[in-house]
Amino acid sequence: MKVNPEERAERARQYFLEGYNCAQAVFLTYQDFTPLDPTTVATIAAPFGGGMGRLREVCGTVSGMLMVASYLQPNPLPNDAPSKKACYQMVQSLAEAFRRENGSIVCRELLGLTVEKEEPTPSPRTEEYYRRRPCAEYVAIAARIVGEKINEMEEE
Repeated sequence: MKVNPEERAERARQYFLEGYNCAQAVFLTYQDFTPLDPTTVATIAAPFGGGMGRLREVCGTVSGMLMVASYLQPNPLPNDAPSKKACYQMVQSLAEAFRRENGSIVCRELLGLTVEKEEPTPSPRTEEYYRRRPCAEYVAIAARIVGEKINEMEEE
């Protein structure tokens, strides 16, 4: 099923602006590619916001992309080497596309933070928060990259 990557990018941005975290926004945008309902998708993705619970490690948008990848290139069996390889190839491809465009896949590097981790309390979503954080843009970029990958897969 072909998708409109720009439309999906805008949908992801809107989810983020509604208050979903970065991982939730990306995964929810492609919930229709899973057998899961939106509440389950949001629940699964919740711990990955803020670079994994505000640890500022792998960007939540990248984690969201990889959750979608698990449905695009599934690997449910423990000894299925070809499926595992295909899954890992997709992971590397998506992460590299994000890195090429943004310079990193690490939350703290993308945000220019020097702390290793932050308090677990999320920042209030105020106008100031959205002004100083590029996260909505990263969410949109990640969602666009996934859409482009889906369309590329359709053409193969």
